[in-house]
Amino acid sequence: MQDFASRLVDWQRRQGRHGLPWQGTRDPYRIWLAEVMLQQTQVAAVIPYYERFLARFGDVGALAAAAQDDVLRQWSGLGCYARGRNLHAAAKAITQVGAFPRTLEDLQALPGVGRSTAAAIAVFAFGRRAAILDGNAKRVFARCFGVQGEKRQWDLAQRLLPARGIRTYTQGLMDLGATVCTRTKPACERCPVAVRCVARREGRVHELPGLRARPPLPLRHATWYVVLHRGQVLLERRPVAGLWGGLWTFPERRLAGLRHLRRLPPLEHGFTHFRLRAQPVLCSVRKQGAGQVWLDVADAVHAAVPAPVRALLKGLLAA
Repeated sequence: MQDFASRLVDWQRRQGRHGLPWQGTRDPYRIWLAEVMLQQTQVAAVIPYYERFLARFGDVGALAAAAQDDVLRQWSGLGCYARGRNLHAAAKAITQVGAFPRTLEDLQALPGVGRSTAAAIAVFAFGRRAAILDGNAKRVFARCFGVQGEKRQWDLAQRLLPARGIRTYTQGLMDLGATVCTRTKPACERCPVAVRCVARREGRVHELPGLRARPPLPLRHATWYVVLHRGQVLLERRPVAGLWGGLWTFPERRLAGLRHLRRLPPLEHGFTHFRLRAQPVLCSVRKQGAGQVWLDVADAVHAAVPAPVRALLKGLLAA
């Protein structure tokens, strides 16, 4: 166990990632923001969002004071919008208490912060000796030690923690899974712990962890009524619970007084569990219902809208 940790620490110092924008800080706000954004999202995709978000909301107080629409506007394109709503709710909770939580228990009580995310914040911000178990760590443990299953891996993660260098060790574990022990085409020849890797020794690198074949994603259909009137577009807010919760989208139900103009090219958008195929229909109408708003098309592009809605609005501007 000590050999694994010491090899990982030494490797991270020499070959790990050191230039990420959230590294080199002990600010819990910046670390928390990065850890939430990195949930289910790759580093390269997160960096520009992280920098823009920080430029707009420089500290937890600024985030707490913002309108949810403004927060979701900055989040738009990152997906999993519940993360943005939870981030906003957590910022409000932190400002009410008056200080950023420092214990694992208090961190995990924040909306949207699970056990592994809480541990990462505690490690990087406060130097706590805590174990993470994100997707990268799970893959490393499954291959290197042949250990699978949530409980067994959490037990292993706790036993592997070094007495010193917890920040470097934790970053090294993340880096190893992200850059060497990758899901496909792992670079075993560059792995600092290959000498003790069960999967490599037994020729099971591509079997571990047990990756189940993914069934084809179901396809859902929707009609988007793209309603224009004198340079403005009609949008309606999605319910907080469910797909794109709290964002503004095109109406999907037939409105009173609707006049069809023409169909626009269909578009598809992928989610974790399904694909959405939307058929936009260009329309005109004069009435407006509850929960709806007219916006100039140019303003709507910058509103709190999902990525495919923004793409369609940009197309309308360019037409």
